[in-house]
Amino acid sequence: MIHFYCVVETSFGDINKSTINIRRKYISKMIKKFFSQTAIKVLILTILSAGISLNAHGHDGEDDSGATSVPGLPACQILSAARLFDGINFPEDNKAVLIEGNKIKQVGTLAELSSSCANQLDLGDSTILPGFIESHAHITFQNVNKDTVLKHGITTVQDTGGPLMAVEGGQGTLRLLSVGPIIQAVGGYPLNIFGGGDGGLDQIGIHVASVAEAEQVVTDLVTGGATAIKVALEPGGESGAPWMQPHDGPVPATPWPMISQDIANAIVAKAHALGKRVLVHVGENTGFERALNAGVDEFAHIPCAEISEDLLQRAVDQGVTFVTTIDTLASCVDTATGKGIHSNTMSLASKGAKFIYGSEIGHDNVPWGINGEELHAMLHLTSGESIDFTDVVNVIKAATSKAGEHLGLAPLGTLTPDAPADVIAVKGNPFEKFKILEYPDLVLSGGRTIVNNYISELSEEKINCFFNWAEGKYSEALAPAGAATQISGIYSYRYYSGTKAYLGVSSADYHLYYMHEEDGELHDQGLLVNWLPVSECN
Repeated sequence: MIHFYCVVETSFGDINKSTINIRRKYISKMIKKFFSQTAIKVLILTILSAGISLNAHGHDGEDDSGATSVPGLPACQILSAARLFDGINFPEDNKAVLIEGNKIKQVGTLAELSSSCANQLDLGDSTILPGFIESHAHITFQNVNKDTVLKHGITTVQDTGGPLMAVEGGQGTLRLLSVGPIIQAVGGYPLNIFGGGDGGLDQIGIHVASVAEAEQVVTDLVTGGATAIKVALEPGGESGAPWMQPHDGPVPATPWPMISQDIANAIVAKAHALGKRVLVHVGENTGFERALNAGVDEFAHIPCAEISEDLLQRAVDQGVTFVTTIDTLASCVDTATGKGIHSNTMSLASKGAKFIYGSEIGHDNVPWGINGEELHAMLHLTSGESIDFTDVVNVIKAATSKAGEHLGLAPLGTLTPDAPADVIAVKGNPFEKFKILEYPDLVLSGGRTIVNNYISELSEEKINCFFNWAEGKYSEALAPAGAATQISGIYSYRYYSGTKAYLGVSSADYHLYYMHEEDGELHDQGLLVNWLPVSECN
């Protein structure tokens, strides 16, 4: 069975997306039926490996999330806006960024950069920022659609618990950094809550019972592409914790089995010897202290239960980094004492702890993209008695440059020279209102445009210029050249009788579509804005 990904259009400008598996014969029949109607109702968003493809550059590997193909990169592009934040310095007014291929080249004024590239887009009263980095997600385990995450401003994800995956993405698709399954005790968390039998490299957890087993698992994970190692030191019992809620069955009685100190030490030592960071899931004092004794690098959550002040200070002294996930764990409060994740966060902040942004994408109570509420919680819990603009900037840094540094991938998360051209933009000022970051108006991944809400219209001249170029470039697929451009509803298209092919542009999403009449498969070739510089129709 071939997997197709459909967009069902219920009305002009109102598109409801779903991922479904359907039979090729049925879709062919439907496409042929609807192509002659006022609007095309079913659009197939997959490029098959066989047959003609208009893509100038393909992608290595295969993305099961249904990511749309994108064309080759423009040689250069300049984005200018009322504000620009480079991930490091305070945002600056009236700045532009020059992108060459898939890398950032330079930030400056439009006047300074204009002569370097003719392909320019003025975003007006908007703010340009680096793409955000999500440092705690469960994309693979929860089967989260990677396109959805990318379109909502997250360009890089650290996938912290699930089937082991090789590093992927970054060139028009979500960059995914997998840590693989969580190393745990036999009978312990997370397999005891989320299932997965005996665990393994394709599950959320993998159990170990000795130092030798632990060292071998770490080696296997690193060999398989893990960018870090994650271990669970979780005996359970924390008030309000999501893992204390029923999932695949009743919550097991606590305390749960937990990895011994010797095994925890061995995991960290082996991972460090192989050049990998160690993340830890802990929720209370016993696991917290065991993690510190082992020398972990990162707490994947701020713990749910109240942690002693001495242990919190020790964590800060050891330079451990904390991923926030405050929003999704907001119920982690002991009703008797009022203490929990919020008091832990404030205490850590007062001691000078290092925080990076994480929202735990994959949970159903947080957005599958940038989470404005998480940013808001970080600001109010880490800023002390008063909030100034530096505090606001530091929160955004925790999701951009600071996260890139912690991952060891700097200058990822910045708009500095040679950084990956992962860029987002929003209309307005997100330093005044975090919420608007959840719906970015522009998203670039590796220089390729994924979202562009700044295109208000496409001129007939540009569309015809592109069609003419495509006829010359792909003459074997689009013949005879010189077909008349027709308009049907939201589509401008040409039909090529010699090759029985259609080439069209939708004014609803400004994507380019190609279809061969015989197979009835409509291929989404990505945003036309990506093709205009390639075709010299800009």
